[in-house]
Amino acid sequence: MEIEGKKAVVVGGASGFGRATAEALAKRGAAVAVLDRPQSNGKEVAAEIGGTFHEVDVTDFEGTEAVLNAAVDTLGGLHIAVTTAGRGIAERTVKKDGPHSLDSFRKSIDLNLIGTFNVSRLAAWHMSKNDPVDDEAEERGVIINTASIAAFEGQIGQVAYTASKAAIAG
Repeated sequence: MEIEGKKAVVVGGASGFGRATAEALAKRGAAVAVLDRPQSNGKEVAAEIGGTFHEVDVTDFEGTEAVLNAAVDTLGGLHIAVTTAGRGIAERTVKKDGPHSLDSFRKSIDLNLIGTFNVSRLAAWHMSKNDPVDDEAEERGVIINTASIAAFEGQIGQVAYTASKAAIAG
């Protein structure tokens, strides 16, 4: 896909790989909306790249839909969505004081897997309304979901993170 002139959202775009992605997209001529947590450096990153910042907690699924809708409205469309939001936890399956917390496992899955799927399904809906970029391929946009090497080589204490990233990679 040609990036120049396209509209992009980068979820988790305030730091790390997400920030680098937002910067690269902007440098190549895309209009970029940075979506990240309120306490992130999202405002600064967006200002540096000439984009917009939208506060989001991807585990608030209805709130995420509203924020994504607002970002798409601000951009005037959506052609590129990149999901990089995520976090690991360090908790063994069996600990001295008992088993791994089901609640912390569920929170990790909600953030790393369900949040990613939610953004992807919503972004796909927005992109489905675009005119095809290429009549032969009927391309309307691209969604890039990031995972981690942990999807293939988990470490002790990373069962929740590994499970969520393996689901993304699979």
